[in-house]
Amino acid sequence: MNAKQRQKLFANLQSHNPNPAIELDYTTPFELLIATILSAQATDKGVNKATPKLFKVANTAQTVFDLGEEKLKIYIKTIGLYNAKAKNIIKACELLVAKHNGEVPNNRKELEELAGVGRKTANVILNTIFGEPTIAVDTHIFRISNRTGLAPGKNVLQVETELLTNVPKKYLLNAHHWLVLHGRYTCIARKPRCQSCVISDECEYIDKNLD
Repeated sequence: MNAKQRQKLFANLQSHNPNPAIELDYTTPFELLIATILSAQATDKGVNKATPKLFKVANTAQTVFDLGEEKLKIYIKTIGLYNAKAKNIIKACELLVAKHNGEVPNNRKELEELAGVGRKTANVILNTIFGEPTIAVDTHIFRISNRTGLAPGKNVLQVETELLTNVPKKYLLNAHHWLVLHGRYTCIARKPRCQSCVISDECEYIDKNLD
């Protein structure tokens, strides 16, 4: 895919969704951090069903830490891998209180020091909360980047590097959200909805489903 195609691709995504947003429900940076940790290998819809009850009783690092691992599990038990996630969240909250006065840090190094936070989660926080032009490569973005020819790569880090190089700067801040949403609702894993795709003309996928 050449520069002209990439420019047109993102112009089309923008025209159809001028203000893309993450689909996790949150009201504070801390709530988004917890929701993002919970969303690993889980759906945003499933996380959004669980977090309102949790955040009603505990939505700060201190109050979640005070809740404790066993009580936290009660609120998140409908989410996959909840045992490991509860353990990580309590550890993360302990460090947030001890080192950051309960606040979510605004740099990658300190974010990735938190239990349960890897590069993808850090990128989500840096982009959504702090307005940094990062791209969190999930399964949707990995699939789209390779399928369309936008940013081919054999692993998520290669794809992220290619995206940061290939996405026109004016679209970089919102690129993460556009690509995730496009992969979630249009460029799905099986039988992509190419007939209703707004970037079909730019896409280089050879097996387009146009029926």
